[in-house]
Amino acid sequence: MKKILFIFFFSTAIFRCDVYAQNTTTAVEIKKEKPMLILYGSDVCDHCIATQKYLKDNNIEFKFYDIDKNPEALKEMLFKLRNAKISTNNLGIPVVDKAGVLFTNVGGFEEFLEKLK
Repeated sequence: MKKILFIFFFSTAIFRCDVYAQNTTTAVEIKKEKPMLILYGSDVCDHCIATQKYLKDNNIEFKFYDIDKNPEALKEMLFKLRNAKISTNNLGIPVVDKAGVLFTNVGGFEEFLEKLK
């Protein structure tokens, strides 16, 4: 298991370096772009479905990744959580990446939805 995790993190690090090396976007262009909200969850999760509805109802652009059907999205989510020092033990979904800030559905669901605005 440790070898698999090492290989995953090593390959991810190499891939990310390659992606950053190819990025030619200037700081001015980045400021003009609206950051995309990324939602990691499942199609069978009630909170995930409610979160998607909330985002659509409030015209908030987002990209949804179903971690049950997309193992790469699951790996990406876990990698981001570990880098943000968020425990993956007893992790609940949905997980949100809002312009690089990660948070999960911890506490009240209404409080969680307020963070999406």
